[in-house]
Amino acid sequence: MQEVWHNLSISKILEKLETNKNGLTFKQANERLKKYGENRLPEKKKFSTTKIIFSQFQSPLVYILIIAATIALSLKEFIDMGIILAAVFINSGIGFFQEYKAEQTFIHLKKLVTHTARVLRRNEKGKTGPEEHLITSQELVPGDIITLEAGDIVPADSRLIEVHNLETKEAILTGESIPSIKQIETLEEGTPLADRENMVYSGTIITRGKAKAVVVATGLKTELGKIASLIKTTEDDQTPLQKKIAHLAKITGLVIGGFCVILFVSGIIIGRPFFEMLLISVAVAVAGIPEGLVIAVTICLTVGMQKILKKKALTRKLVAAETLGSITIICSDKTGTLTEGKMAVAHILPFQKVESQDLLKIGLLCNNVIIENPEEELEKWKISGDTTEIALAQGAVHAGLERKELLKEYLRIDEIPFESETMYMATLHQTSLNNKYTLLVKGAPEKILELCQISSIQKKEIKKEFEKLTVKGLRVLAFAQKDLLDKKIEHLSNKHLDKLEFMGLIALKDPLRPEAKETIASCKLAGIRPIIITGDHKLTAKTIAEEIGLINPGEKILEGYELDKLSDEELGQILKKTSIFARVEPKHKIRIIKALQAQGEVVAMTGDGVNDAPAIKAADVGVALGSGSEVTKSTADVVLLDDNFKTIVEAIKTGRNIFSNIKKVVLYLFGSSFTEFILIGGALMMGFPLPLLAGQILWVNIIEDTLPAMALAYEKEGKEVLKRKARGHGAKILDKEMKFLIFIIGVVTDIILLALFAYLYSLHFDLTYIRTIIFVGLGIDTLFYVFSCKHLDKPIWKYNIFDNVFLNISVIFGWFMFLIALYTPFFQTILQVIPLHWKDWLLVISLGLMKLILIELGKLMFISPKFKLAQN
Repeated sequence: MQEVWHNLSISKILEKLETNKNGLTFKQANERLKKYGENRLPEKKKFSTTKIIFSQFQSPLVYILIIAATIALSLKEFIDMGIILAAVFINSGIGFFQEYKAEQTFIHLKKLVTHTARVLRRNEKGKTGPEEHLITSQELVPGDIITLEAGDIVPADSRLIEVHNLETKEAILTGESIPSIKQIETLEEGTPLADRENMVYSGTIITRGKAKAVVVATGLKTELGKIASLIKTTEDDQTPLQKKIAHLAKITGLVIGGFCVILFVSGIIIGRPFFEMLLISVAVAVAGIPEGLVIAVTICLTVGMQKILKKKALTRKLVAAETLGSITIICSDKTGTLTEGKMAVAHILPFQKVESQDLLKIGLLCNNVIIENPEEELEKWKISGDTTEIALAQGAVHAGLERKELLKEYLRIDEIPFESETMYMATLHQTSLNNKYTLLVKGAPEKILELCQISSIQKKEIKKEFEKLTVKGLRVLAFAQKDLLDKKIEHLSNKHLDKLEFMGLIALKDPLRPEAKETIASCKLAGIRPIIITGDHKLTAKTIAEEIGLINPGEKILEGYELDKLSDEELGQILKKTSIFARVEPKHKIRIIKALQAQGEVVAMTGDGVNDAPAIKAADVGVALGSGSEVTKSTADVVLLDDNFKTIVEAIKTGRNIFSNIKKVVLYLFGSSFTEFILIGGALMMGFPLPLLAGQILWVNIIEDTLPAMALAYEKEGKEVLKRKARGHGAKILDKEMKFLIFIIGVVTDIILLALFAYLYSLHFDLTYIRTIIFVGLGIDTLFYVFSCKHLDKPIWKYNIFDNVFLNISVIFGWFMFLIALYTPFFQTILQVIPLHWKDWLLVISLGLMKLILIELGKLMFISPKFKLAQN
């Protein structure tokens, strides 16, 4: 049974761990190190170039190409095999380069630091008292006594046994930006992690004070370790695009395979030679497989990756770039994405005739922050200390106060440091102008009011004011001062803290990012539902939600302990109407995400702390802040380099455009492949010879079609992208509109080309000449109708067909390659073609224009009306 350390007295804990306040002996420590192991988490497998290379071949479409290449090899069709394999390796090379580059960028973001710990150790015989030793944190064991002070990273989960004004920043575990004030009293057994004020946890930061603590857990037994275990047991699911590509490849494989089997068997039945029919079947298979698709889809994802990077988001996996466009729900820990992730002055409430500047002056002088470069501008300050004092100092300088001049004018003589028992800090200053002594005090409002000379009615009114602010989740400080008339005061004591003049209140909070409210509105407009899942207090979460317009009147905020009481079915119902979850732990975040995914949602999870890492891995798209923990960033699919929620929305916009461009590529390539498929199959079934040879088919599919298909990846994002409904898992690559257009492109073109082939063949033209006409006619068609594929929701005359420079170049290159193929002896031999007369060129160009017109008619009849209705 796991011990509830925060619920045990210090003496009981020392007894259970068989230690004392003087620490362990070196012998005991070594024995426990062997028993419990090093205080570290298992390292993630190192970055592997080989793994990235092999991952590029793990695509169903690539499998089909490899099978086709194997069949071509068995038939000794080496040219066909070479061209097919070239398509596979070009695709793999592009994908490897992009993922390798992204991984290298990520590695450069990591900071490798060796952490140390100060520990009390005794010699074996116990003749001398304990001595403090500096060791690596990996050497710590349960029962060790450690000392902590401001700036330290807590090396292991520990129970506090002595504290002196101790405050810790636990956002890495809880998501809460406000420091936790620590004490040593025993707490109730069911106290949430974020409220365990007598504990410090591995990975959190000491922001103020000193302490002594006994180590209770190391390695995987720490809270960080439990989260690491959650990450390990959370499975990586396929992305929506991977599922769609797999489905498309399955359908393509079944259709092509089925047709080829029927064709092969039919040929054998009617008496055609076995090897001839095998060759013909392979030719039909080659015709049906869009060899350029894998390359073009990879380029779509690669271009999207680059665009997303320009928007300050690093996409670590190619497929994640498109998955962003499928998102229907964004779950976010507010700290650092919706808010700035740091404390700042939010409200200044001067008392009676006091000026705001007077309050800020006290906040600046009664302050112990350390600024390494005070001569620099405020934005460049390297500042350390308590987060509250940092916010007060920055707020004062922002308001126009000169820190350097004030420190000269008010020379500090003495101070009473902040104590968790007294809840205030006081400083004594001697003014340079008249040598008078001034006492400045700041602290908890209820404590400061007790020291001030004001009426009970005034105290009551002030109490109402600060309670209004604390209810909203703000941290409120009170300020007071007193002019001392003594000629000389060397030491400040509590006896001086009476009859103070109350100056007012200052409220601090983690402020919203300026664009947060607008970004949330953009999410809703795009059909994306934002949800806040935070370890922060309920009131803080509510305040943030109200400010950004996320919470509806009367909407309930659910806390972690309440989630534990719900069944999966009850949680599913609540998720439909609840958008704010507070005081949650990592296990709750995963449960919420899994419940949303079970409802068919595509979920993104953002976060920065280690506590977010398991949920980030479980989500369809895991998004980490660039300033977040290394564990979180290594788990995520996307890293926000600017920590901005708005960047997610911009990345989603690009993701939607990627999917739109992939659909254009599929339409373009499948239209051509469908034509070749039926053209060859139909000719053979009618007893004609092959209208196209395998090499000619591959030339059209790879040399002519692939570059325009790749160029479609560079189609720009339209303004209407975010106004469309979020796709989710249900969207198909081959939807009804796409199938309709492919049918038009395929069947109509088949009829025309097949009729042309039959007509020329009946006139006894040379077969090589006829095949050249069909070869060029098929390729020219694609170079025309690619311009129709630019916009599937608009007729061609309503957009600029030449605004994609890459597409223009690829089409020109396609024409040029046809000239090379037809008028270069080397390629004439390989492709078995002959030069065409100018009249022949007029014929094939006319066919291309006819096909373009037919596609535009199809768009007008089917797609455009539906699109207009959807927009209305």
